[in-house]
Amino acid sequence: MAAVSGMDTSTKREQILQYIETLDIGEKISVRAIAKALGVSEGTAYKAIKEAEASGLVSTKERIGTVRIDRKRREALDQLTFGEVAEIVEGHIFGGTSGLDKSLHKFVIGAMELDAMLRYIDEGSLLIVGNRIGAHRCALEQGAGVLITGGFAPSEEVRALADENGLPIISSRHDTFTVASMINRAMYDRLIKRKIMLIEDLMTFNRPADVLRSGNNMLDFHKLSRETGNYRFPVIDDRGRVIGLITSKDAAGSPDDSPVDKYMTRHPITAAPNIAVTSAAHTMAAEGIDLLPIVDRHRKLLGVVTRQQLLDALRFAGKQQESGETFDDLIWAGFDAEEMDGTPLYKGAITPQMSGSLGMVSEGILVTLMTRAGRQMIRDAGKRDFLIDGMTAFFVKPVQIDSQIRIIPRALEMSRKTTKLEIELLDQAGLAAKAMMTAQMIDSY
Repeated sequence: MAAVSGMDTSTKREQILQYIETLDIGEKISVRAIAKALGVSEGTAYKAIKEAEASGLVSTKERIGTVRIDRKRREALDQLTFGEVAEIVEGHIFGGTSGLDKSLHKFVIGAMELDAMLRYIDEGSLLIVGNRIGAHRCALEQGAGVLITGGFAPSEEVRALADENGLPIISSRHDTFTVASMINRAMYDRLIKRKIMLIEDLMTFNRPADVLRSGNNMLDFHKLSRETGNYRFPVIDDRGRVIGLITSKDAAGSPDDSPVDKYMTRHPITAAPNIAVTSAAHTMAAEGIDLLPIVDRHRKLLGVVTRQQLLDALRFAGKQQESGETFDDLIWAGFDAEEMDGTPLYKGAITPQMSGSLGMVSEGILVTLMTRAGRQMIRDAGKRDFLIDGMTAFFVKPVQIDSQIRIIPRALEMSRKTTKLEIELLDQAGLAAKAMMTAQMIDSY
């Protein structure tokens, strides 16, 4: 490719990104090599590589370097890659770097005879084993990666086979039990993270949003409104960056030949694609907006989401089964719901795992328990989703381990828009903690 030194910096970066897209998956990339190949400064090459990383074109890992990868899809979030495994176990890569972006679907602990081991190894798996050269070779031949425990290095023959097959061979100083625990914990965390719905889950990035451009006039706005049935549009510049937002309210009474730049709201609120839907919904409610442009870190438009899309997504997410227990779930698991004179009551025991540094229950645990009780009451009473606006807690006295406690939330106000609760936490001796909670109902958005 010819040098691009005669162009401005932003155009150079776009050329570099196009060049990176032509590279083979698994190919290593360096700032110096990119700068030399395209005739640009190392500073420009560095910025372009960082932009490529944000876009999912490359991945940079410690002790591995920067490697060209496939764009990761959200649907595969629960699957670790071999490169991520290497980072988790603090491993050293001895070969097969072109396969670091391949997904791991299971791991096999090689604590058995070789013939028995081979029955469990297949393509996409990872063999965790000590310094057994025969097992290393057989795993690679079966299409599996290899993780060597105890800090041992593979033989030259095995390294060459790993490079030939594009399957990583990793060495970690930790023992088999430790690395298996590390990987298992990471895989479990992915299950929980997949439950969290992100903005990018709602968007179709390859379908451009309906937009107006700087220089369009109000006649263009009315024409686009008629064609799409929409009344709110982002306004972008010639580089695709969001510079404004215009609505039918802004356009009311304006001459057809007036530029949209004159009437649009400048510097509108935007969001990144990797933020949680709940966070975006809260932003839209707090700011009173119905259309949220989604942008990359350079404010280039990726798409838009509406308030209704977020509401539908939150309702859908609330109906899904849990993918894994969080710490909050584990804390609340031992509590049962009862009713006292028409008021909900939650009873349970304080376990040793809930203790703080002084041998009493942690104040953070008490807040978590009162929050969960408040959440449960609102859901049971209104069958509606909500976001907590505020929580103020007061601690009357310490609560001892093994205490039986009761949590009683009472509604001070429950309307279509907001809910206010008073929550009491009592042990055998009486009131131990109290909280005031306010919540914004999602349906009021």
